Amino acid sequence: MTRTFSVHTVSLLVAFLSTVCVGQVRAPATTIGEDEFLSLMRTVSDGWNEGNARKAADCFAENAVYIEPPNRQVYVGRSAIYNFFGGQTKPSPPMHMQWHHLAFNKKEQVGFGEFTFQMNHRYHGIVTVQVEGGKIAKWREYQYRSDLDWGHFAGQSRF
Repeated sequence: MTRTFSVHTVSLLVAFLSTVCVGQVRAPATTIGEDEFLSLMRTVSDGWNEGNARKAADCFAENAVYIEPPNRQVYVGRSAIYNFFGGQTKPSPPMHMQWHHLAFNKKEQVGFGEFTFQMNHRYHGIVTVQVEGGKIAKWREYQYRSDLDWGHFAGQSRF
């Protein structure tokens, strides 16, 4: 037995399926692995060390959030982050960023970095980063001001 469907029935079926499926089909999210994360974070530090705010800011998503809790520093959006990094003017004194350890959870797209940053003062700290679409979506840093170099700061816990 062969069934034939009218154009009207097929149109209704297509309309129904379109309505039900809207928002259900998504392009696969871009995820990165550990090597890409390391490269992303090193590009941020290279940009800072070179005084190249654009290079560093381009690692961030258009709507990224950069924060030092609890709201000590808050920058929302790549443009605000670019300006915070110095914009078109090379910072004086120059920034210096060194990563001591970087780690990444591919499944969660969350990574961590332990760092020393120096500009007007020296800071040792940790940053937690959430990556979306290959860019930094969230940056949350905790830092401690210290005149000590990394080895003396880390002391017996250094590895």
